Amino acid sequence: MNVNAPSKKLRAIVVGATGIAGQQFLTHLRAHPWFEIVALAGSSRSAGKTYLEAITQPNGNVAWFCGDLPARAVLEMTVQNSAAVNAADYDVVFTAVESDAARELEPLYAATTPVFSTAAAFRMETDVPLLIPGVNDAHLGLIEAQRKARGWKGYVLPIPNCTTTGLAVTLKPLWDAFGLDLVVMTSMQAVSGAGRNGGVLSLDSIDNVIPYIPKEEEKVQRETQKILGSLSGAAIVPADFGVTCTCNRVGVLDGHTETVVLSLSRPATVDEARAAMTGLGSSLAGLPSAPERLIFVHDDPFRPQPRLDRDRGAGMVTTVGRLRADPVLKNGLKYTLVSHNTRMGAAAGATLLAELCVREGLLLG
Repeated sequence: MNVNAPSKKLRAIVVGATGIAGQQFLTHLRAHPWFEIVALAGSSRSAGKTYLEAITQPNGNVAWFCGDLPARAVLEMTVQNSAAVNAADYDVVFTAVESDAARELEPLYAATTPVFSTAAAFRMETDVPLLIPGVNDAHLGLIEAQRKARGWKGYVLPIPNCTTTGLAVTLKPLWDAFGLDLVVMTSMQAVSGAGRNGGVLSLDSIDNVIPYIPKEEEKVQRETQKILGSLSGAAIVPADFGVTCTCNRVGVLDGHTETVVLSLSRPATVDEARAAMTGLGSSLAGLPSAPERLIFVHDDPFRPQPRLDRDRGAGMVTTVGRLRADPVLKNGLKYTLVSHNTRMGAAAGATLLAELCVREGLLLG
């Protein structure tokens, strides 16, 4: 496939750069062939400091959570105040801020520049597509309606909730090939999904399962139907199958595990379902962050496991296992999946979305 790669690297700013999600952006964008980090922004607490100073705690501990530290040039960058960023100075804005801050800041940036966000603030807005590359690329057509309605030169594209991502990826080929009537999902979510500050304390998750994650189940249900819905004019018509789920926090560092039981609209064998799943993702060939396929189906009944499977395809592949018929539901099927919540479900997924927009001519320096 012809990839509309930029003739030179696009200038990127990472907003919310000191938090765990921002650090994931810095890690994934390191030596990226299309994007170059030229600026960082954060809260007023970090503004005016070098990045290294901003992530260094009073006791001298460097609060960096993503493996190797960034390049020296990034560590020495002065962190801007996110409220004072002139987005017109950059080709692309990556935001990794809390939803309240995103609702205030992202429209300011989008007035001039495309914004790719990990926040929930705009996910369910009527004129905002909720995109997973390779799953619902046709929803990119809503961008022009968003620009027109809001008077922006840029746009805001958020990625879904990390729990939604693995579910929607695996449902997409089944929805297209056989239709869906009902989806029942139970998640076992990694503690990294709660963030480093104000998240789940380590002692809460050791030897324990926490059976409630605020607002998570509602997000998964609504987002899945939006992602797999159809674009009609200037709006997305949600998919009409039912989604119900129960979300749990478990003592796993990274990688969300989900069990899925569903009722297909039309009967399908396990082999037919497997073939549909393994074909997803070929449309992304040539994008730097894209895996060869979005889904890998395991034959081993003891897989997938987060520790063994979360890093498949550099964390961009959803691994499915225990794919089998369900004898209770009409045209029933069930399986287990593992999806990397801090890669495909966070900064790497947002970067892949930006790459898709480059290919489609929607992000040009």
